[in-house]
Amino acid sequence: MNDRYDAGYGDDQGNQYALVGYDEYGRPVYQQVQSHQAPQQQYDPYAQQGYGYDPYATGTQQAAPYDTGAQNPVPPPYDPYGADGTGRQAPVPPYDPYGRVAASGQQPRVAEQTAYIPQQGGPTGETQAGQEYAAGSQQARAEAADGDERQYHTAQFAFVEEPDSDSEDVIDWLNFTENRTERREEAKRRARSRLVALVVVLALVAAGGVGYLWYAGKLPGLSDSESKKGNTIAASAQNRDVIVVHLHNTTKGGTSTALLVDNTTTKQGTTVLIPNSLVLTSDDGSTTTLAKSVDDDGSSGTVDSLDTVLGTDIEGTWRLDTPYLQNLVDLVGNIDVDTNAAVPDPDARKKGQAPLVSKGKDQTLSGKMAVAYATYRASGEAQNAQLERFGQVLQGVLRKLSSDPTAATTTVQTLAQILDPSLTDKDLGTFLAKLADLAKSGDFKTALLPVQQDGTLSAAASASVVKDVLGGKAKSPDKDAAVSVSVQNATGTKDNTEKARVVLLNGGFTFIDGGTPSSARATSKVVYADAADKANATEVAKTLGLPTSAVGKGTISSSANVSVVLGQDYKPDSAS
Repeated sequence: MNDRYDAGYGDDQGNQYALVGYDEYGRPVYQQVQSHQAPQQQYDPYAQQGYGYDPYATGTQQAAPYDTGAQNPVPPPYDPYGADGTGRQAPVPPYDPYGRVAASGQQPRVAEQTAYIPQQGGPTGETQAGQEYAAGSQQARAEAADGDERQYHTAQFAFVEEPDSDSEDVIDWLNFTENRTERREEAKRRARSRLVALVVVLALVAAGGVGYLWYAGKLPGLSDSESKKGNTIAASAQNRDVIVVHLHNTTKGGTSTALLVDNTTTKQGTTVLIPNSLVLTSDDGSTTTLAKSVDDDGSSGTVDSLDTVLGTDIEGTWRLDTPYLQNLVDLVGNIDVDTNAAVPDPDARKKGQAPLVSKGKDQTLSGKMAVAYATYRASGEAQNAQLERFGQVLQGVLRKLSSDPTAATTTVQTLAQILDPSLTDKDLGTFLAKLADLAKSGDFKTALLPVQQDGTLSAAASASVVKDVLGGKAKSPDKDAAVSVSVQNATGTKDNTEKARVVLLNGGFTFIDGGTPSSARATSKVVYADAADKANATEVAKTLGLPTSAVGKGTISSSANVSVVLGQDYKPDSAS
């Protein structure tokens, strides 16, 4: 705002004051003018030339009016909008007692009389402080409006740091703490790295183990599910490869028969032991036993009869004489068997010598020992006991035989056998290699075909073997086709049983071995249970060369139609 003091004034003593600016509250600040100072040039707002103040000037620096005859420049009048339109005042040149005007740059400050506002009781301490603050503000504004805008920089300040006698100790403690923290962090990082590495290694090992179990088919959950899946397929629809093995005892005579089965659907191998008492049907429709069929009909006739009875499809026959079995065991490097009997040495000259094969688990058998064990039948034992030992030897050979088809074929060729035309050495070697792999992995078992006393198969008894293992259907010869005869040998002569069997089979009857009584009988006896079988019993007596008076009705313990007890009056040569 403007008042009567805007252009300056004089007091009663004749002192002259000129306006030099305004303080922070907008109040005018005056300065005493020296007596020899030239009169102040009046402000001409319309001046177009010279060094007067231009209110519309856009520059930040204005040239103050200069009186050539005066010692000091006259400050410009107050502009409420400032020289730059922002309200900031143009810089006021500092007072020079010698009348010099600073051309450029900041001039050194000269002590001067402090201005004060008229009608005030002189500059008091507070007023003087306010004026000094205003002058400082004016000076700051002047410096800010200078050509180069001045700003404060970090170098303009100085910080004083008080010395501390404990600073070194603090720095040492901080360094120690920092180092220990770093060591702990480094130890934690190393521990985490080791833990991660251990977890990765364990994961890789676990993945590899699971992969191997899956590849080998031994994964518990998966293998069970797969086996159940295989079982869901009908037994008759499963694929099987079957060959029949006949072991011929070239020393004592007799044969032992087994089927080797490779179920390619369920990945299961099985040895099916077939008792010699199994009744078969010959090509002419007559019935015979497995043992007689092997001796009389050879391989082809026996295979056809077995296919008829068991409902299976046998692909070939492997005749294995005992010398070849001995060589086979020696070629594979002996076998390990859990023996169930002590077998004497057949070549022993004296009694009481140590047995050739000891009874016990994990007995290592050479070729000779394996043959002796496979053909051993103790006194009073059924033929099934010897048959089971033969099955143990077969499984032991498969566990030691190579799983590689080429190597297994080489082993078969080394035996130098003359094989059946239906089975070449390459086919046999490849087949045995597959079974060897199953035997080593534990997917191999041995099963005994259940045969009744009369040599026939009951559907219930043989379902677990014939249906599940072989995928066939038991079909024993019709009982009406032949009369079954059970024979007990009470003559005291062991060979009479075989002679009676041959005579009865030749007569069209089915022979059933009834065993040997504990004591001998003087006379023979022929018994029938059903009256309808009386004529058949009479015909059996005539076939065996016994008198018809020996025929009578009685009780028969077996399922045979006629039961015969041979006494000492039996003369094999008189039999028809």
